[in-house]
Amino acid sequence: MSNAAIDQQTSLFRFQINNRRFDDETIRILESVLVSKDVKSLIEVRSSLREFLRTESASVIREIAEKSVDQKLLTLDFFVRAFALIGDVQSCLALRYEALVLRDLKSASCKWLQVSHIEWLNFAEQSLENGFYAIAGKACENAQSCLLRNDITDLETYEISLVTERIKRLKNHAVTLEASRSVQAQAAEYLKKKTIDRSKINSSYCKEKKCAASTLFRNGIKIRNLQKLQELQSLQRNTGGSYSVQDYC
Repeated sequence: MSNAAIDQQTSLFRFQINNRRFDDETIRILESVLVSKDVKSLIEVRSSLREFLRTESASVIREIAEKSVDQKLLTLDFFVRAFALIGDVQSCLALRYEALVLRDLKSASCKWLQVSHIEWLNFAEQSLENGFYAIAGKACENAQSCLLRNDITDLETYEISLVTERIKRLKNHAVTLEASRSVQAQAAEYLKKKTIDRSKINSSYCKEKKCAASTLFRNGIKIRNLQKLQELQSLQRNTGGSYSVQDYC
């Protein structure tokens, strides 16, 4: 696809979003935008659309706050698909989490919205794989709650034990990785601070050395000039000339 065609399709996609058309046709337009064989152009387009979708999705979610659960879920699902296409994993997982939490909250009155422990587990694994350890841990807790609240009657005792162990293992892994990242972040911050402090000390030390050297140099010149003055004053008595200290200091 030519650059002109890509620009045209990109404009059309933005038009669809601005007019709140969250359907399969809009997704197909986005897919057509992302078929460029020009790597540089594709990176630029993805970056531009990522920022556009992040801004618009935040605005849309506020707009649908009072809408029905069905409409909210359809809208969230659209943005999940769109973010997945442009490779924005963080936004994709964030909106998937929003959708799962919404379903869980409304499931008391609408049984068909119930989230299974498998859905939470799958989400936890994907979050873990992409580095979102805290979210993965929370998803494991939700999986455990769903297992006890909704699915336990459909499982045999040994199956419950296996699933519980899987949830526990996944959560412990997430907690360990999150703690490790926290320690690494603290260590990196400490090293950065030490480097800055050391730089300040070295800078101060260098300035002090320069000042001391400069002072010694100037004092040396004064002493040398005074010595010359004394020599000239000795000659003055014989020649009758006059010299002052200011001439040499």
